Amino acid sequence: MTTAATDNSVDSSGGSLKAFVGRYPDSVMGFAGAFAVTIGTYGLADVPRNDATLADLGLAPMTYGHGKTLSGVVFWLGVTLMIWAWVRIGRAPHAMSLRATVTTVLAWAAPLMLAIPVYSRDVYAYLGQAMVLADGFDPYQDGPAHVPGPIVDSMAQIWAPTTSPYSPAFMLLARGVVEVTGQNVFAGVIAFRIVLLPGLLLALWAVPKIAAHFGASRRRGLWLAVLNPMLLIHLVGGPHAELLLMGVLAAGVALVLDGRHILGLLVLGCAGSLKVTAFIAVPFVVWIWIDHLRRERAVSVQDGVGVFAATAAIPLAVFGTFTAILGLGIGWTNGLTFADRIINWFTLPSLVGHVASYVLAPFHVWNLQAILPVTRLIGQVVLAVLLVWFFFRGRGDERSAMKCMCWAMFAVLLLEPSTLPWYYSWVTVLVVAFTLPMWARQTIVGASAFLLIVFQPDDSIVFYKPVETLLALALSVLAAVALRRADPLRLRRGGAFLLGR
Repeated sequence: MTTAATDNSVDSSGGSLKAFVGRYPDSVMGFAGAFAVTIGTYGLADVPRNDATLADLGLAPMTYGHGKTLSGVVFWLGVTLMIWAWVRIGRAPHAMSLRATVTTVLAWAAPLMLAIPVYSRDVYAYLGQAMVLADGFDPYQDGPAHVPGPIVDSMAQIWAPTTSPYSPAFMLLARGVVEVTGQNVFAGVIAFRIVLLPGLLLALWAVPKIAAHFGASRRRGLWLAVLNPMLLIHLVGGPHAELLLMGVLAAGVALVLDGRHILGLLVLGCAGSLKVTAFIAVPFVVWIWIDHLRRERAVSVQDGVGVFAATAAIPLAVFGTFTAILGLGIGWTNGLTFADRIINWFTLPSLVGHVASYVLAPFHVWNLQAILPVTRLIGQVVLAVLLVWFFFRGRGDERSAMKCMCWAMFAVLLLEPSTLPWYYSWVTVLVVAFTLPMWARQTIVGASAFLLIVFQPDDSIVFYKPVETLLALALSVLAAVALRRADPLRLRRGGAFLLGR
């Protein structure tokens, strides 16, 4: 098993591009895949509405007829190449230096910076809510429909009348974007990616530090959390706020683990000010900090009280500062109530609701909308209990605290009203602290491939179509098996047989 001790190999490629290509062909394959994905998005993804940019560039034919079909072929070929390359790299991560791994992440992300928003129209909602703020309205009280134009036309119309659920720091960043780009949707998307990109750079710095702190492989951590095609395509190609959030969250945790507790809590406060989910990680800092003190001296009651107080006060002070700067109070809580409009099978409450509606159908016809509030309420109660349990369970030492922090984040993903693929970045940047067994890594590979297929690039979902879902499941199992076996379909043996060898 690769550990941090073996992560110190030097890349002997000498900085030459030709040498890098020759030594790391899988990196090149993944880059070609990312480039193909980007090209394919111009015909297959969520092209801005009522915008003549593609027509002016002569690219409009890609969005219909044979052009759209060809775009689809190119896009899915790109996804295949990225997953294939990712699996091959994951099969032997020790074969690639840490520097080469970082270079590979940046190379795969680069083409996606120019993609049409793919798999989701959330970025248009970011722009729409920011435009509301820039025009003098309150996005926590007024929906994007208050400022009609190309941005509102491009976003998913279910969100046009709804208020923003985003924390104050994120709204300040978003307002800065639209004050520069206005109603120019293409410019707004590119500008948003640039604003969110520091999150990727922070993750490239923090993930290896978290892994090395616990003796895990830094390169395998980067492979799992940052090179993952599902997360890269969603976060960069989407783009999504989690691109920035995951880096700030990981950086805060890395600083805390390094003993810079106050600075780490300040950074975690910034993460929570981007999206409140990051605050799930904060309570566990108490146990990490106390464990660090315990290594130096006996910890008194006063020490414990001081740590508890600082851990609570510092992030809240950061959040309060951003709230005061924005000047809109805590109205973002209104927007959180609209999350229940997202309905899919990917959280346990929604899954139980779906299954219950089918099982009970012969006895009583209950609409799913009547069952979901009950299952979701139960899920919230169970989640609250689990979060408290994980908090007290993590009080042993910093490893226990880190493990329970990961489980707490995972519990949120499983039990909140709705979960979307890019949300998994919350936990993947933390779980790199541990050397996961092969079955766990295979599960992550399979789940990543599955989520890249059942969620479609045009913001639709095929999870309710049995044939497509079974095909996605088969391909994801193949990807998972390929992480352990280089030729899971035994194609080499079949080729040798046909050639008479």
